[in-house]
Amino acid sequence: MIKPDFTQELPAELGSLHFVGIGGSGMSGIARLFLAAGHRVTGSDRSENHNTEALRELGAHIAIGHSADNLPLDASALVYTGALWPDNPEYLAAKSLGIPTLHRSQALAWLINRRRLVAVAGAHGKTTSTGMIVTALLELGADPSFVNGGVIQSLGVSAAHGDGELFVVEADESDGSFLLYETAVALITNVDADHLDHYGSHEAFDAAFVEFASKASEFVVVSSDDAGARRVSAALHDTRVVTFGESEDAEVRVHDIVADGPVSFVVSWQGRDYSSTLRVPGRHNAINAAGAFAVLVGLGFDPAASLAAIAGFGGTERRFELHGVVRGVSVYDDYAHHPTEVAAALSAARSVVGDGRIIAVHQPHLYSRTQMMAGDFAATYERLADHTVVLDVYGAREDPIPGVTGALVSERFDDPSRVEYLPDWQEAADHAAAFARPGDIIMTLSCGDVYRIVPQILAALDAEPARNP
Repeated sequence: MIKPDFTQELPAELGSLHFVGIGGSGMSGIARLFLAAGHRVTGSDRSENHNTEALRELGAHIAIGHSADNLPLDASALVYTGALWPDNPEYLAAKSLGIPTLHRSQALAWLINRRRLVAVAGAHGKTTSTGMIVTALLELGADPSFVNGGVIQSLGVSAAHGDGELFVVEADESDGSFLLYETAVALITNVDADHLDHYGSHEAFDAAFVEFASKASEFVVVSSDDAGARRVSAALHDTRVVTFGESEDAEVRVHDIVADGPVSFVVSWQGRDYSSTLRVPGRHNAINAAGAFAVLVGLGFDPAASLAAIAGFGGTERRFELHGVVRGVSVYDDYAHHPTEVAAALSAARSVVGDGRIIAVHQPHLYSRTQMMAGDFAATYERLADHTVVLDVYGAREDPIPGVTGALVSERFDDPSRVEYLPDWQEAADHAAAFARPGDIIMTLSCGDVYRIVPQILAALDAEPARNP
């Protein structure tokens, strides 16, 4: 992949921009914002999708397939993602022509560094937390601009331009780009070490979050429950810190959580209690809501109105997203790709499945993560799912590592009858469908392309009755 140069000075002016990989959820959202701001946008992607279609309707010119001919000679900059390889012909053409090449976070920083920024970071929960804040701000009449890592279901978009002073962004820690932003308010959901392929050590990962939090000019909201977040809080000086979580000493304390179905809970703040029931399941979402609440009241919004507005959040795509019910079996998809995220997703599924079983379909993401965390994944799935199907690794930006396949996860199960390693997707879909019975949940989990197997699972469920009564 291309290693971005975050030290380069951003252009003073940007007229037209060319996005390589414009159909991705993050890139399409940024392109949408530039279109709304009056810029000319062109781009390319390897295939059509609903994002490319929507951007065309907004005025973008998009080519399918990558070619140097796609790059307009008068482009002010080429915008790329971390998944782009250095031999991409459009990227090479921009370099040869002297056209600035910007990582997508640099293009976003150019837009938002002139606004009052709320930046949400953390290894897990940031997409949902961002969605909660955006949903609440819209309900409260603030009309923010925003960029989220997933489509907010009630809005049908992951990004939009608003007329208010606030800009809310899901800040990506994976490559250090969250340090580019001039943040007013920072929310740190947790600091559970990940992306060590970039940072090299747990200490470097923590240090990046300390730097991110220190840059917040108004205040930072930090989890009181997460050990990494507490380390970050302890390292902060001359920064206003607001803590949230279940800990007794949290300034925004969430308690009396009931996670049987849509989660209900109580938030205590400044000597008063506020009750709420969310539209989304899972104990972790009560804690996400407490973090969003802390941001909103810190911005000056009424606490009762803030919590009521958060309750209107209906979820984001690829976060515990129901795709269909066939012969009584519910098929969900979730973006979880780290053991902590998998545990949260499966716990949410357990809260709604009742007497049914959970059949997990796990697609390992990244060779390095699979090699490092295979045992943790196996322990999590064996503890929280009734049966697990493991696919092969989705490498994304990484080259394969010899010997690293999905079998590394399946082989770490203590009980081999609880898992199947099936790299063939049709075989995996057929196996999950045959295992399932009415009342069960089948859930796909990964930030790769595992969601593409969902139609195969639904078709397999429709094709034959359960063989495992």
